[in-house]
Amino acid sequence: MAGIKGKNTRPEMILRQGLHRLGFRYRLHDRRLPGTPDLVFPRYRAVIFAHGCFWHGHECHLFKWPSTREEFWREKVRRNVEVDASNLSRLKQSGWRIGIVWECALKGKYRLYREEVIELCAQWIKSDIPSIEIGGQY
Repeated sequence: MAGIKGKNTRPEMILRQGLHRLGFRYRLHDRRLPGTPDLVFPRYRAVIFAHGCFWHGHECHLFKWPSTREEFWREKVRRNVEVDASNLSRLKQSGWRIGIVWECALKGKYRLYREEVIELCAQWIKSDIPSIEIGGQY
């Protein structure tokens, strides 16, 4: 597990580069906010999380339970989902708008086009919609 990156992951880098190219400026991994969002857009009072499907328990084609140490992994993922819910609740109470881009939106057989994901994020950031969740197509 020590080799698993929590920051600067491939999906996160795709979002960062695409949104920067469109003129958005952001802070990275602001530890002052609950959950340390991957991208923080203070001007728009919005945050984006680039979630890995396995680590955050997304029920999609990329999510598969390991065949070894099943109890450990089920507890680990369950706890991650619990912590995510708590952090999202705290962010909402503080007036932040929340975007979640799942790994399956950018990877796997049901992925969307990168440009489409980035454009959806850009439109959401500029809007006043409270939240967005982008996953792969099923």
